[in-house]
Amino acid sequence: MNEKMGKQYKLCSQKLIESIFETKQSVKSYPFIAHYKAFELPSKVPFQLVLSVPKRNFKRAHDRNKIKRQMREIIRKNKASIENLLLNSNQQFGLFILFTAKEEFEFELFSKKLIQLLEKLTLKLASEI
Repeated sequence: MNEKMGKQYKLCSQKLIESIFETKQSVKSYPFIAHYKAFELPSKVPFQLVLSVPKRNFKRAHDRNKIKRQMREIIRKNKASIENLLLNSNQQFGLFILFTAKEEFEFELFSKKLIQLLEKLTLKLASEI
């Protein structure tokens, strides 16, 4: 499986992002919340995502960017299960992943928690498809 995660994986449409929150489908695994919705995406990838770290919790931009960079790397390395599931079912999803903690974690713990969220998300998507 290709581990690249280029620009086509980035969800930019404001309308699509708003529609994700209207459906209220989510998976929680502290310190992450993943909101998702199935719809037709403009690109050929099985999912597009938005990563968010609130300015209220992390005032400095370099702290927010570091967390988003770590999240993107972990997702890039562990996206195979979600991709396989969605490719086999010919579905496309939009994901909005929110980091809710008020402090940074060590990378190992951070990685473990995000992988747990991705596993929960895969199970929930498999049950809905």
